[in-house]
Amino acid sequence: MMELGLFDWCIIGGIGSVWLGVQIVLVGGLPRQLRRGEVRSAAKGTPEAFSLFWLDQYSYIGLSSSVIGVALTAIGIAYS
Repeated sequence: MMELGLFDWCIIGGIGSVWLGVQIVLVGGLPRQLRRGEVRSAAKGTPEAFSLFWLDQYSYIGLSSSVIGVALTAIGIAYS
């Protein structure tokens, strides 16, 4: 059996991170701060404002996971 090196694991982890990140962005959409035009808002302290905050955080997690995954995959491919 072939032994996997560090950069092989970078490719594997990177592809997995991209997959997860894209799924999160498809479900949660882009964060409100990155959308054009009118964005939904709610009065401070309401349950709707709390929900919008967490949806934005969820979207940022998805974007971060995707970007990190692309970088890991590129590093793994470049150095393997």
